[in-house]
Amino acid sequence: MSLPAPAGHSPSYERYAALPKAHLHVHLEAAMREDTMRQWCGEDGVEVPPLVEFPDFTRFLDAYGLLIALLRTPERVGRLLDEVVADAAAQGVVAIEFASIPDKSAAFDTAEDALEFILPTAAAAGRRHGVWTGAIVSIDRGAGPAHALEAARLAARFAGRGVVAVGLVADERGNPVAGAADAFAIAREAGLGVVPHAGELAGPEEARSALDLGADRIQHGVRAAEDPRVVEMLASSGVCLDVCPSSNVVLGVYPSLGDHPLPALLDAGVRCSIGADDPLLFGVDVVDEYVLAHERMGISEARLAGCARASIDASFAPAALKREALARVDDWERTATLPA
Repeated sequence: MSLPAPAGHSPSYERYAALPKAHLHVHLEAAMREDTMRQWCGEDGVEVPPLVEFPDFTRFLDAYGLLIALLRTPERVGRLLDEVVADAAAQGVVAIEFASIPDKSAAFDTAEDALEFILPTAAAAGRRHGVWTGAIVSIDRGAGPAHALEAARLAARFAGRGVVAVGLVADERGNPVAGAADAFAIAREAGLGVVPHAGELAGPEEARSALDLGADRIQHGVRAAEDPRVVEMLASSGVCLDVCPSSNVVLGVYPSLGDHPLPALLDAGVRCSIGADDPLLFGVDVVDEYVLAHERMGISEARLAGCARASIDASFAPAALKREALARVDDWERTATLPA
């Protein structure tokens, strides 16, 4: 693994923090602040999980499970939501779509109770900090078809109340995206988006399957780059990939940012947003990802402005917010630019 340190608050960081953007690929529990995590680990007498260095995907899932376990009271969930949205505002995020699996919440008796608390609490945090919030109900692809249908029906009950889409998470190897087709149909009937993880740990055939199922966006999708036909399909469809380069390096999909296909995908006309996936566990926030894309991957500032536009346009945020944010991206691009 070769992952450069994030830029911190360098001039480059400040420049990209000022770029209006939507954050479309971020998992709620792993957007926890490190200080908050360490405080709660101390209070609960549990060991701090590893950060950034994971020998395999299972160890990563173990660390994520500890974060879920820390969120054992509504008060902690409320604090998490406020901090995540406040951090998003500081990073120039105008709209955030956070993913979680409500039935794994330790703070509530049922998944429905979790959403009844999370959705209005997130919306209130959004009003305080000036960030539109939407929730993605994630299906755990390894939990079987009954769970998938139950998650989709749960999401459908909260359509129009803060849930905007259904996602599909966990290890896709041996758990193809097509297995969630019936759940996606339930989501679509309720007017929700479909935003599965596909084409990350498995190959381009999974990105193609997500396209065939009518995905509104594909989270990751980067291994589509291995098949020119899938790349062409993505470019012609306009479906946005929610790409998280540092995540792909930390989890061993690519050995370094220099090997990452994001520049090639953009060159081929594929729409891509940029996200941080699990900021706490991977050690980068969404602004760091923009900085690294510019400084370590050679992506021009103009093209990164295009990624910001794609993120806003592909979000489920209100149309008026999108228009205003897109105009602000134009203003940002007219200001002094960083060296190429």
